[in-house]
This record gives sequence, structure tokens and C-alpha cells, in this order.
Amino acid sequence: MANAHEYAKANGSQFEKQLDDLLRIKSISTLPECKPDVQQAAEWVAADMKRIGLTTVEILPTGGHPVVYGEWLGAGSSAPTVLVYGHYDVQPAVKSDGWDNEPFDPVIHDGRIWARGSSDDKGQMLAQLKAAESLLANGSKPTVNMKFLIEGEEEIGSTNLGKFVAENKAKLKADVCVISDSGMKTIDQPVIDYSTRGLMYLDFEVFGPKQDLHSGGYGGVVHNPAQAMAEIIAQLHNADGSVNVPGFYDDVLKMSDEERAELRNHAATEADWKAATGVPQLWGEAGYEPHERIGGRPTLEINGFVSGFYGAGSKTVLPAKALAKISCRLVPNQDPNKVYELVKAQLLALTPPTVRSEVRLQASAYPAVMDIHSSAMTAALNAFEKGWGKRPIFERGGGTLPIIADFQRQLDNLPVILMGLGLSGDGAHGPNESFTLEMFHKGIDTAIYFYEELGK
Repeated sequence: MANAHEYAKANGSQFEKQLDDLLRIKSISTLPECKPDVQQAAEWVAADMKRIGLTTVEILPTGGHPVVYGEWLGAGSSAPTVLVYGHYDVQPAVKSDGWDNEPFDPVIHDGRIWARGSSDDKGQMLAQLKAAESLLANGSKPTVNMKFLIEGEEEIGSTNLGKFVAENKAKLKADVCVISDSGMKTIDQPVIDYSTRGLMYLDFEVFGPKQDLHSGGYGGVVHNPAQAMAEIIAQLHNADGSVNVPGFYDDVLKMSDEERAELRNHAATEADWKAATGVPQLWGEAGYEPHERIGGRPTLEINGFVSGFYGAGSKTVLPAKALAKISCRLVPNQDPNKVYELVKAQLLALTPPTVRSEVRLQASAYPAVMDIHSSAMTAALNAFEKGWGKRPIFERGGGTLPIIADFQRQLDNLPVILMGLGLSGDGAHGPNESFTLEMFHKGIDTAIYFYEELGK
């Protein structure tokens, strides 16, 4: 009888085929026309959970897209219970965005599978599910209980998941939560992020005349909303790169000198950042190194700006309005609702009397910090060392996983382990997203080791 690691190796090609099948489902959570596809992805995940031997599998409704829940509790009440979180929804993608292939028609080359959702998060989530399959194969009895919570709204801020968690505390009770939805810089050096940033996202709209106007008849008399918008958002940063919002930094939990020194040991160089981004020069808050600006400092970004005519050719229009999408990544101790009020107040204060403006909150999420000294973290360190052959390093994450703070608040400060299996160059959210198949298989093996370590 093959053990779990042998089973995973023997079935590697089949696992890749299953990933290909899941990636073909256009589960874009933000587009109403893709709602049937999102439902199809939920049903695919539920069917696979049943097939591998989870004893309870449910597709549970929320206020939006459904949650898929599955469990196997055969290890007994005295054994530790692992709650695995992931998501089956993806970001929008069309070939004209810059893809080399159709984003929902997976292609394998250069050791990678290229498709939307391959790294974020279908590939990483499926690695955890395939680890469970390997542990349960051939009638084996794992030494840990396993619960899976796979949602369909992560890419739109997990709008309904916090409420779901609050209403299902008993169902989700566990000793540790594992999330594979992050990554590392190189395939040779595993990384565990021990913090994630929060998020505040808003719409800012500026209104001028009651309708679009002829620029020859009204230019120079009416304050152009596009110009007014540009003038306002240009004032949201100071010359040193810091955010120009009164009170914005008041609650920021500063990094200690010891922490900064430790993070510096593994930091990317300026040349690395330039190579990864293609920019001629880095930019950001003075007094902090690039990796500190990513994980340890809050930011304010303009994510989108639209106004007037932007089609081919020319149209001499003075637009009636302008819209900007603005987000803030937040660090420990910052409250996204408080930050929203601060940014809103500044935007309204910067609005000149020649136009009017509105500010609307779109999404928010709290930052989170994980305990690097927990027994579960020790199990994760050991598992990565066995699966990768190298001890992982700790880093601060720059992204946002809204569910972590919800788990910590609602489930008795449940320990969370970020077992990221992607690479920072996977292109998540962008064109030509891909997932390294070596990472996929190493991830499955490492997850098996983690369950085995935790069972000890």
C-alpha cells in the first residue's frame, strides 16, 4: 500500500489534469454574467471533495456566491483539527488584456500552467485538497481531522464571509487554519508571511457642469472636472512619498529595530525590484526600504482614473464628471473604517468650490499578525524543510486576506499559517498568470508533511 507521499507522486499527472479542468471554469466573482460559472466552480470543488473521501460536503448559500464546506473527522476528538481556507473565484481576464493565450484555456509550457486563477488561488487551493486526497487514499487514516472552507468572493473582498464565519463558529472550530494564497520570490527559498495588510477601497467622484460641454464655448470659464480631479489626487502625497492625510499614520504599529534588521537579511535589492517591475527608478515613502514599504507601512494608491472622451480620434469635450478609484493598504493597528473617514475628510477638504464631490466606501478589511512561536508554526517550518529541503524565512506580506482577521476575531484567535505556494512572478491579477507545476507538486508534498507534523 502506497503512503501519502507515494500516492501523490504516482497521481501527479492526474492532479494536473484536475487543475486544468478547474481552471477552464470562468468563475469571475465580480461579473454578474459569470454567476453560473461561479456556481459551476463551487459544484466542481464539492464533487471533488466527495470523490476523495470527505464525509460531509455542503454547498452553503451566502448573501452572494456560495461557500463550499467539507470535513473529515475520522482522527477522533483528541486529534488536532486543521481548517483549510481557499477560494475558487478569480479576477476578470480577457485575451486583449495582453494574454498570449485565452485566459480560461490553460496551456502548459516552460514548466508552468498558464491560465487565470492558476496561482491565485485555484492551483494553491487544489494543492491542499490533493494533500488530503493523498492522506485518505487506500483506506488510510490521517492523524489529524480536516475541514475545508472554500469561498467564491475573495476577489471581491469576501463580502459575505465574515457573517458566515460568525454564524458557523461551531462548524468551523479548529486548532489551526492553513491558507495557501501567497507566494515566495524564488522556488529555492520557501517563505512564510507572518502579517498581512488590511484594505480600504473607495470611489471618489467629482462633478462639474450638468452635462458634457463644448470646450470651445466653455473652456476657461468652467473648471474641468478631470483637471479638478487631477489637482486633488496630486495632493494626496507629500514630496517625500508619504500620504498627505491628517491622522493617517496615528495608529500604525511601528517595526522594531530588531525586526527591521531581520527582514533586511533576506530583502530584495533595488536591482531586483527594477527587474521585476520594469520601472526606471523606485518611488515611495522616504526613510523606509522597499520591502518595508510593502509589508510594514500603509499606502494610498490611485487604482483607476476616468473622465471625458478617451476613444480613438478627437472630441473637444469638457466632461461633466470624473471618477477615481482609490485604495489604501493598511498595517497592524489601523482600522479601515477610521482610515476611510480620514481619507474622505481630506478629499472633501481638497475639493475646490468650483466643483462638488462624493466619496463612497466600496470595501474594507482589517490587517492581521500571526504568532511565529506557536506549535502550529513550528510544524509548518518543519514541513517546509522536508518538502523543500530548506528552512523557510519569515516575511511581512503586502497583500490582503480579509478572512484572517475574521478568523482571529470570531474563532477564539485561531492560529493561522500562511503556507504560500506561488511565486511573486506568477502574474496574479495580471495578464499571463501562471503557476509553476514544480511548486504545485512540492506544495502537495509539503501540505502532507504539515498534517503529519501536526499529528505528532
